[in-house]
Amino acid sequence: MSRAVVYEAFGDPEVLEVREVAKPHAGPGEVRVRVTAAGLNPMDWGIASQPELAARFGITLPSGFGYDFAGVVDEVGTGAAGFAVGDRVYGGALGRAAADFVVMAVPADATEPLWHTPEGIGDEVASTLPVAGLTAAAALEAIDPRSGDTVLVGGAAGGVGVFALQLAKLAGARVIGTAAESTFPFLRRFGAEPVAYGPGLAERVRTLAPEGVSAATDLFGTETAEAALALGVAPERISTIAAGAHPPGGVRATGGFDAEPDAVKRISDAILAGAITVPIAATFPIERIRDAVTLQAGRHVHGKIVVTLDSRLR
Repeated sequence: MSRAVVYEAFGDPEVLEVREVAKPHAGPGEVRVRVTAAGLNPMDWGIASQPELAARFGITLPSGFGYDFAGVVDEVGTGAAGFAVGDRVYGGALGRAAADFVVMAVPADATEPLWHTPEGIGDEVASTLPVAGLTAAAALEAIDPRSGDTVLVGGAAGGVGVFALQLAKLAGARVIGTAAESTFPFLRRFGAEPVAYGPGLAERVRTLAPEGVSAATDLFGTETAEAALALGVAPERISTIAAGAHPPGGVRATGGFDAEPDAVKRISDAILAGAITVPIAATFPIERIRDAVTLQAGRHVHGKIVVTLDSRLR
């Protein structure tokens, strides 16, 4: 037997349970991964609490939980090329990541990717990369930040935001990030200039950058996108990840699946070079999955939350 987080009804974190389940095995063209860490994302608890969102992802009840994971290959099925027992890996498994074992098809696809974990990157950090890293990359690729740009990043202190602001800085841009005032010191650590979100955002940004803003990405709702439009930023240089199918003013909607194929390698290379730092705000053992999700759903976390599943975490 093995452990997995499951839920049989949609709702708040109380619906999540850690249960004993049959240990899965790799079939032909598959590998089994012993999961050591699962990174949490807003979409995880969004799917578990909202039937409409779950339906969009093809999730039905009962369901497992989570997407991002890292671990070690411990079983290889016939015909599964490119991976061997003992390989450290990370990737995405929709509705299955928070479990002792995940079975993945290989070669992996864009929906459920699997990569080798580079030496020098620990499993906790690797488990944060698939959703947040690729979403940030896509959001920045859509607006093409470059030297001389002033980029406004909405939701800069969140799990996606800390990647986005660092990627924009690497591109040579000046970064202004929206956040709660209590988060300002955190953003300054990453070279961003903080500005409070809420009514009057456009005016505050105009005061901070009287010469203007040239690009923007909104990582939470539409407030930043609307402020950027009010500041005269061209719609094609504004991206959003959470505005649905019809973002305001014709700005560009995007998401992790739109990231360039080499995005995850570029991010991992930057981490290894010390150019990107992944802040782990908190870690919880799988037995405390409800506490982990409750903390993250509060939207006041600076960085990423990781659920750990193995005492041998590297």
